Amino acid sequence: MKKMPHPHAMDIFLQPGDFYFGDKSIRIRTILGSCISITMWHPQRIIGGMCHYMLPSRGVSAGKQLDGRYADEALQMFMHEIRAAGTWPDEYQVKLFGGGNMFRHIGKEEAVQQGTKSNGGACRDVPCRNRQIAYKLLQHYGFSLTAEHLGGSGHRQLMFDIASGHAWVRHNALVKKNTVGASS
Repeated sequence: MKKMPHPHAMDIFLQPGDFYFGDKSIRIRTILGSCISITMWHPQRIIGGMCHYMLPSRGVSAGKQLDGRYADEALQMFMHEIRAAGTWPDEYQVKLFGGGNMFRHIGKEEAVQQGTKSNGGACRDVPCRNRQIAYKLLQHYGFSLTAEHLGGSGHRQLMFDIASGHAWVRHNALVKKNTVGASS
């Protein structure tokens, strides 16, 4: 039997660049294309959060305030919340979602790089770079990855229930368009 999300949880919807960290009364949702969401859940404390980042980093010095649009700053936001809760990175269950290719004409590089954790830094497209930085930053901060649903084409709808730590993902892949009278 499939476990369903907590029926009385308050829903929070993350736009690109948003970050949320809270307790069991929260369920977080988002829609992902080339962006990445990282979910973190502490099974004993029943706290956790999600980010929705768009790019690996700003490429310049961070401003006065952290910006969740960038992976490196989103991880710093997580670390701030984790420290404030008196917890440690290795106590969290971490999951990665997204990093999909939204454009068919970029598909060849995507097919080669999809899901690779160490691709020698050869990424040229945003989805691949987003996936690579996620692995690198999680390792840097001492997190262990529990699950991932990354790459491919199209978008994903994601829901993360802090009460249970479960994440539900619906992947809507790009479908090849049929053309009438086309020959192969």
